[in-house]
Amino acid sequence: QVQLVESGGGLVQPGGSLRLSCAASGFAFSIYPMSWYRQAPGKERELVAAVTILGNTNYADSVKGRSTISRDNAKKTLYLEMNSLKPEDTAVYYCNAVLNSIDYWGQGTQVTVSS
Repeated sequence: QVQLVESGGGLVQPGGSLRLSCAASGFAFSIYPMSWYRQAPGKERELVAAVTILGNTNYADSVKGRSTISRDNAKKTLYLEMNSLKPEDTAVYYCNAVLNSIDYWGQGTQVTVSS
């Protein structure tokens, strides 16, 4: 059974940092690309960052230069480090894996950027 469990969200002040984690189980984590998405209230879910099985990365323009996606295949864990956080980064952040054309999502972790 595929499971993705996010953690690490919370309330942070503008300019602060957070590190999100996504613990994966039930599939061969190391051979699949992985992604982080987010969904703000009243908005569609959007891609934040993605990492290939070789570790190549890409980022949404809105977080480029402020965020780093990484993976630890031995721990079957995906990470998203975010710095210089802005109020517009407030959203529920989701971990995503696509296995055999099926999207799998975690339950999400709330990130709130506010003073």
